[in-house]
Amino acid sequence: MIPGAAPAPLRFLARSGREALRLAREALGPEAVIVSNRITADGVEILAAPPLVPAPAAAAAIAAAPLPLSLPSQPLAAAPSTPDAVLRELLSMRSMIEEQLAGRAWSEEQRRDPLRGHLLRLMLGAGFSARLARATVDALPAGLTHADGLAWLRNELAGRLPAIAGDDALLDAGGVFALVGPTGVGKTTTTAKLAARCVLRFGAGKLALVTTDSYRIGAYEQLRIYGRILGVPVHAVKDAGDLRLVLEDLRDKHMVLIDTVGMSQRDRAVSDQVAMLCDAQRPVRRLLLLNATSHGDTLDEVVHAYRRGGREGADDLAGCILTKVDEATHPGAVIDTVIRHGLPLHYVSSGQKVPEHLSLPDPQRLVEAAFQARSRTALFVPGEIVAQEQLASLRTEADVALAQSVASRLRAQCHQLVRALASDARELAGHASALADGGIGFEHARALWRGVEGGATAPPDPQPAAPDPAAAGAQCDSHLLATCGSVERLDEDGRRQRQEVALLLSDRTGLPLAATLRAALAAPDPGRPVVLLLGAPPAAAAGEGTPALAWLARAPARLRVRTEADRSATLAGVAAGLAFGPAQAVAHRGRPALQSLAEARVALAAGQPLQRLVVVRTLDTRGQLLAQRYLLASGALAVDAARLVQWQAWRAAVQPCFRLMKEAHQQLAASGPPEADRAQPMLVAQASTTVWRLAQAREGWAQPARALLAQLAGRRLRPGRAIPPAVLFEGLGKFCVLLDALAQDEAPAPAGRLAAGCA
Repeated sequence: MIPGAAPAPLRFLARSGREALRLAREALGPEAVIVSNRITADGVEILAAPPLVPAPAAAAAIAAAPLPLSLPSQPLAAAPSTPDAVLRELLSMRSMIEEQLAGRAWSEEQRRDPLRGHLLRLMLGAGFSARLARATVDALPAGLTHADGLAWLRNELAGRLPAIAGDDALLDAGGVFALVGPTGVGKTTTTAKLAARCVLRFGAGKLALVTTDSYRIGAYEQLRIYGRILGVPVHAVKDAGDLRLVLEDLRDKHMVLIDTVGMSQRDRAVSDQVAMLCDAQRPVRRLLLLNATSHGDTLDEVVHAYRRGGREGADDLAGCILTKVDEATHPGAVIDTVIRHGLPLHYVSSGQKVPEHLSLPDPQRLVEAAFQARSRTALFVPGEIVAQEQLASLRTEADVALAQSVASRLRAQCHQLVRALASDARELAGHASALADGGIGFEHARALWRGVEGGATAPPDPQPAAPDPAAAGAQCDSHLLATCGSVERLDEDGRRQRQEVALLLSDRTGLPLAATLRAALAAPDPGRPVVLLLGAPPAAAAGEGTPALAWLARAPARLRVRTEADRSATLAGVAAGLAFGPAQAVAHRGRPALQSLAEARVALAAGQPLQRLVVVRTLDTRGQLLAQRYLLASGALAVDAARLVQWQAWRAAVQPCFRLMKEAHQQLAASGPPEADRAQPMLVAQASTTVWRLAQAREGWAQPARALLAQLAGRRLRPGRAIPPAVLFEGLGKFCVLLDALAQDEAPAPAGRLAAGCA
């Protein structure tokens, strides 16, 4: 046989997959390459080919092993020689193997619990997200029949749908309502339908219509026609000023409906629209229109974009209205969106007629329609035939054993292929050793990643199990610094929740430590007490007392305190009577400046103990005041003022690490299975700390390691440009996967790994 030539596959037909595989091996030898297999009316058909003779350089390294059952019938390419090609080949091979194992695991789950698997497949086929489907099916009571299981599923989804029972919440309450949403969702028609319901209830004199749509041709005329039919005035506004004037003139109206201009959820002008509505003198409640024909991911983007429009402090949506329900082939997606985001559902629109095709939501009917509105062709949803073919190949214990044997050989082949192709395996191991020896917590992050990959259940502690706190304390001089921040994550229902996360910092470098606050408090070090770096002083003025731990916080100049003479004064007033020390040369916003310090004792409230006040004054080289900051610290904190100033600067510098945790949560939520979500806070906290320290490291091993992780993440390096920490986090996950593939003694891991999405 010519080395590298592609042999023609042969066909083998038998009653079972095991028998067909035996025939193929008898004819072609134990090293036969399985090209494909399928179920036919006559039995199981396998296409197999003689083994491909590899190139001489790789022949000695590649052990004989059958290829995946679904590998295309194409000749194997020559082993790539460049590092980029090697990494691409490894990652693609890993992804293919994980897909094979995931398919086997799905079939095994179907065999163990057919009802649960059927309900899960039913929800996915109806358009529900995998996250909600898995969370719902996991709560299925045991011992139900098929009919009872279907009834339970419908009742469960209907009970979780936040539907409004009547018109009282909207029409009777009255007020100003703005209908918002993307282009073409049906805002103008729905505005007319709501207007008709209001006129029938209260009369035309109690209603007014407003439109902000000055872009679409004929938009104002269309609404004006509806207004003339109903006998309702229609006003057009162009900006926030016009809107305030019009709403002021319409204060005697029971209800005002605003038809807004349609915008894509990715249009930056959405935030301007939200700002215009929120800045009106009268409260404007926004109703989001959701198109039932849209894809689930699109609907999720729409909700996130229109919820607050990127505007801090903006009011949330008052609810939503479903439109075009009669056109949807898989309305489960829009129901899923309403449930996950907890949006009150006011109305359902199912046609163009005004006002007939607008009705109050009936949760039972909506859920029933979601499971009955299956498309006849279902071109874009996996059909039942896929699951039936997978189940047909695993009907007996012998077939299950064969599938497990094939999975084991696939993993063995992955290891062999890695060693045959990865000429730089030693280099990868060298990077792993450098990261482990760098003191950035890499080994602990890798252990957590492996545990989450393997489906390990996380303990209830949201912080990762830390290494020995004494080891982290060894990187400090006299104190352990701790700062807190909030990280957004998704709960089991897909809703966003804020979670407080603590980081320990070194008082020597200001970098995060590979340990947690809880572990440090559980095993305190008398020689290195913990100091909390807070964003604001403790609420002692409200009578809550100061925290038991030592603390340091930045305070506003207008904060009122009690002086040592027990007089009330602001911090600025106290600073006016202080004598500042000698000036030190510093940099202020990139320019030379002079900084001097002053200190006093103040109490946060009457009857409270005295605390330390450090005033930081910054002057330019001509003596002009540039800035003045105020720091408050525990009275018993015996540290010189200059160190307190440095600690507060380190706290400000580490705040982006919490944004990195948020991005890391989003990466894992997009790639990981729902059952691993509880373990993500452990991994995110530790891996983010590791990545942050790697981004700050200046040792010789750090830059090559950063370049490797960026390469694994598929990002092109730009000379002189820093690699974003989020890219390093993505590359770290892939690096852990690659190291696991290179480990000879690793046992086969379960399918559906968290990091498989990263690979």
